[in-house]
Amino acid sequence: MKNFSIPKEVLDIINLLEEGGYEAFVVGGSLRDLLLENQPVDGQGDWDITTNATPEQIQGLFPDSFYENTFGTVGVKTESKDPTIKVVEVTPYRLESVYSDNRHPDNVTFSQHIEDDLTRRDFTINAMAYNPNTKELLDFYDGQKDLQAKRIRAVGDAGVRFQEDGLRMMRAVRFASQLGFAIDPETLEAIIENKDLLKNISWERIHDEFVKTIMSSNPAFGIDLFQKTGLLTYIVPELEEGIACKQNGNHIYDVYEHLLRALTHGAQEKNSIELRIAALFHDIGKPRTREWSREKQDYTFYTHEVVGAKMTREIMKRLKFSKEIGQKIVTLVRYHMFFSDPDQITLSAVRRLLARVGEGMLWDLIKLRMSDRIGMGRPSAEPYRLRKFESMIKEVTRDPVNVGMLKVDGKKLMEMGEKPSPRIGYILHALLEEILEKPERNTLEYLEGRILTLQMIPDAELRELGEKGKRATQEADDAEVKEIQKEFKVKQVGKSE
Repeated sequence: MKNFSIPKEVLDIINLLEEGGYEAFVVGGSLRDLLLENQPVDGQGDWDITTNATPEQIQGLFPDSFYENTFGTVGVKTESKDPTIKVVEVTPYRLESVYSDNRHPDNVTFSQHIEDDLTRRDFTINAMAYNPNTKELLDFYDGQKDLQAKRIRAVGDAGVRFQEDGLRMMRAVRFASQLGFAIDPETLEAIIENKDLLKNISWERIHDEFVKTIMSSNPAFGIDLFQKTGLLTYIVPELEEGIACKQNGNHIYDVYEHLLRALTHGAQEKNSIELRIAALFHDIGKPRTREWSREKQDYTFYTHEVVGAKMTREIMKRLKFSKEIGQKIVTLVRYHMFFSDPDQITLSAVRRLLARVGEGMLWDLIKLRMSDRIGMGRPSAEPYRLRKFESMIKEVTRDPVNVGMLKVDGKKLMEMGEKPSPRIGYILHALLEEILEKPERNTLEYLEGRILTLQMIPDAELRELGEKGKRATQEADDAEVKEIQKEFKVKQVGKSE
């Protein structure tokens, strides 16, 4: 048997259990990932150990541990700086009774036989155990063969496994999505037959599996598998409204496939959870707003972004997303149409959107627009319109080259004896010209001294200094805009439209 690289902290726990006269094995997802030689599929990589010691016996060996559940799992703290092994879960071999609620066993008893513990596990690829000292790998259900065949198969009777815990059906789909595996036909059929059990599962648990599926390397595969097995009806039934919902001439796919393709691009770009879900939901309001236009001889979807945002808000609440994440996704769905028509976008419109949603959201809307575009079957190369939008965003979010950047303002000038008049503007622009040349002079102490000097200058001369400062400001402003447009290879957008 191959000698796997197992963290010292995990080995130390196994050794101490064996020195105490107990058996100990590495089990679960950490062992599966070792056998696959993959990165942890959950992005966590937590380590699990099973043993024939009871919770009390485990705690007797590890004083710095905690036991706060009804399933026997003891958390053993380590000195590791690695968060995945900061706490190692050590669980006794378990036997479980019936699951009358399709969620949790009615009773849990502890066993002295590792076979009993592996029998209760969900899938064969998670039902193996390995001892690093003896190099013994226990595989009673051909988990290694299923790993090699890239197959998700339930341990024993799949129907029984799912009746024990309905969430296992989502887990099967999620593992298939994360690992790129197929689901064994008998296991797949059992999911279809038992899909109604998902209604007994808490939304918090559904949330966790949904997020892991969305954040997998192939989330669209997982969402579509949820749909084909009937599970999507109990998760996000609104998505099914897009199936066979034909769009207008700009689209070659129905709404449902378009959303899956947009999600795929978001995953390929390794986008955040918010951007991936927004890609999946951005057109979710289209089926409810679709109308046939005699004038255009095509479908229209007016206000679908508004309807979609309302639908998304309800979905976020149902799936127990945090208020912060949910609101960001809703905002992305609501404003995803903003960058759809380059001829209608002006700098002033971008400024208004900036004030409404913030700079970070503007860039996320660009990313969402790219997922939308790829989801339509358009070329992957970034089009001119997106470069133009990026240029506009950078232009409206750059540091302003105006009197607002000064450490003094008109109020300060009046406090220093200047009466309300055009002279205030002249003085500020004269000061700004100096700051453009030497930004380090933008201090209250320096500017107050210069103000005293400028206040002694006659109106005509001061006006000339002010106008010179305005010209210098405009030249600096134009130069910065030109650099931005050169960077994004776009033409002049305009200063004030």
